[in-house]
Amino acid sequence: MAKHLVMAGRLLEIDPQLSFEHALAASRRGGRLGCVREAVGLTAYAAGQYAEALREFRTYRRITGDHTHLPEMVDSERALGRHSKALELAGEVDLGTLDRAVRVELVMVLSGVHRDLGDVDSALKVLQVPELDRNRGFSFSPRLFRAYADALEEAGRGGEAKDWRHQARVAERALGIGEFSDPEIVDFGVEEDVRPERRPRARDLVPPGSTGEETEGDAATPAPAAAGSEDGQPDDDHPGRDRAVADDLAEEGLVVVDSREDASEGAAPWEDAPDDHPGQRPDSASRPDRDPQGD
Repeated sequence: MAKHLVMAGRLLEIDPQLSFEHALAASRRGGRLGCVREAVGLTAYAAGQYAEALREFRTYRRITGDHTHLPEMVDSERALGRHSKALELAGEVDLGTLDRAVRVELVMVLSGVHRDLGDVDSALKVLQVPELDRNRGFSFSPRLFRAYADALEEAGRGGEAKDWRHQARVAERALGIGEFSDPEIVDFGVEEDVRPERRPRARDLVPPGSTGEETEGDAATPAPAAAGSEDGQPDDDHPGRDRAVADDLAEEGLVVVDSREDASEGAAPWEDAPDDHPGQRPDSASRPDRDPQGD
């Protein structure tokens, strides 16, 4: 069972269907374990098997009482064309009881449901949450900003949509994700077997016939300074690039925030988010919503 779960995790982004088959194989031996049903649900969702994903997520929730995968459940209902059931499922849970990241994922899915139904006003309103803040960058902010921009575009507010798409790029740059993520470097070179040098002995250091005493006028030669530095001082590990990025982000006024922090810190309560000025604090001046059907 464990080996099947490991392979399911490794193949999730490479071959979702094969990953799903490994998870199913694991469920034949550990079907009563919440972690196994969760794995089956996640792999089924990634493979586009939305009916199976919905069933497995329901089972996982019944076993554990955890609502972590409510966004995937609602999105699965949407993918199956059951928009009314998607809205009904989302209404079963108080949004204020969900973790911040789960809550934001859910409102992005709900915005997509409302857009599918042609209700652009509701699609905009559901996204107006405290985390929709130009001045703070959470891990989910770029996708949230783009989802809001898409809804604004559909509402005919193209100028505002352009501003939010720009802010999504600013957030990506601050978080170091998307096109601003550091490339993964793999070194395929084979290290040579370098033998340690023999430690010098006294006879190697003192020339023949010398007493070993330093004669007048002799002086120790100072060690050369490190390359690329002055007076032996090492260069900065991060030259101008990081400083330039910090200056740009300071001009934008965006602060990176850990999404695991409590929602009450630095943000209004969930139910107090203003409708007309989303995400603006009193002292402040996409992934787009998931669309498994490709619409």
